Amino acid sequence: MTTTTRRPASRSTSSRSGRTPKPPSRQTPKPTAPRPRSAQEAASRAPSRARVNESRPATINGERISALLGFVVLALSLFGLVMVLSASSVTSVHEFDASPFYQFKRQAMWAVLGAVTYVVASRVDYRRLQQVARPLLAGTIVLLVAVLIPGVGKNINGSSRWLGVGPVVIQPSEIAKLALVVFIADLLAKRAKKMDRPDLTVRPVMTVIIGLSGLMLLQPKLGTPLILAAIALLMLYVAGGKISSLVAWSFAGVTAATFFAYSEPYRRARLLAFMDPWADPLGTGLQTIQSQVGIASGGWLGVGLGASRTKWGFLPYAHSDFIFAVVAEEVGFIGAGALIMAFVLLGYLGIRIALGAQDRFGMLLAAGITGWLLIQAFLNIGMAMGLLPITGEPLPFVSAGGSSLVMTLLAAGILTNVARQARVS
Repeated sequence: MTTTTRRPASRSTSSRSGRTPKPPSRQTPKPTAPRPRSAQEAASRAPSRARVNESRPATINGERISALLGFVVLALSLFGLVMVLSASSVTSVHEFDASPFYQFKRQAMWAVLGAVTYVVASRVDYRRLQQVARPLLAGTIVLLVAVLIPGVGKNINGSSRWLGVGPVVIQPSEIAKLALVVFIADLLAKRAKKMDRPDLTVRPVMTVIIGLSGLMLLQPKLGTPLILAAIALLMLYVAGGKISSLVAWSFAGVTAATFFAYSEPYRRARLLAFMDPWADPLGTGLQTIQSQVGIASGGWLGVGLGASRTKWGFLPYAHSDFIFAVVAEEVGFIGAGALIMAFVLLGYLGIRIALGAQDRFGMLLAAGITGWLLIQAFLNIGMAMGLLPITGEPLPFVSAGGSSLVMTLLAAGILTNVARQARVS
């Protein structure tokens, strides 16, 4: 019987030498230099009260928000054309000795131009506006100076606010609203880390406001400077400006507005008429009284489209400054309430777009445009109802006025472009 002998397993060389094998060494990874932040990352971490939403990838909801915004803008614009046709038919015949469709055709022409600007602005990346922010503001200042030059600016009813060649007339103060929003958004986006320095953020903005307001007061025009100041304060607050500085500038602005309101006889008369329109019912209080009569005459459902009696010479500027009175009279409380809710929806969409913007510039741009449209609508409707003094500002998308319609549609197109690229939940 053969016996098989098993050999023990051979020991390693280290075992035979009596040395314990060393465990494999662990290499400590070398520290890497921190990646430099991009401009957008730095801006997003800057202090602001409306945080830029960069935590989620872009979703299809941005397209949905932009589509809904486009629908609201389209509905307001079409409704405005219908109301301009109704409110201006009488003045087209009696003041212009033309067809009842005269002013409607002019407004429709501007609406087509505005629709083109809306489509183009909604397709072009809004970030390109940063390249033209300062040239746009400088060009607007040149236009505001030009309207004051005799023979260049067109003087209508004692005010020199327009430039025009033949039938084409523009109002530079409407361009100034968009130019200001773009300029402030660009400035505060670039100085995101310096919001605690009012001398580098608040003061430059207010310097521009003072310059633009001074040129407009020479036209004379007080309503637009109030809107510009409100837009600037809103954007500075959203960007994270120091509250103490904003309060101080607000107090200074209210003081200046009160001084200028009482410095001119016609402005003082308007302010006193707002307090007591029945003190001069056939003079300074006429527009406020007739506007309130028109609103009250509409009842719940209105007297019907085209059936307004207020527009028959009782209410001056029924197709422009006081078109809301004609709206309330013809479509009633229900229709006027629906119009107000359309602006509320527009404001809601604008806030969502601002909160979901991809960068700080887009956030400030959306906030500024939304604030502009809502503030102006608030002033116009409040003026028509007799709750605010007469400022002469048109109702966005609805009132007659080519420059106003084109610029508001252009601004809405920019807002739509911000929405299409926004990260909206």
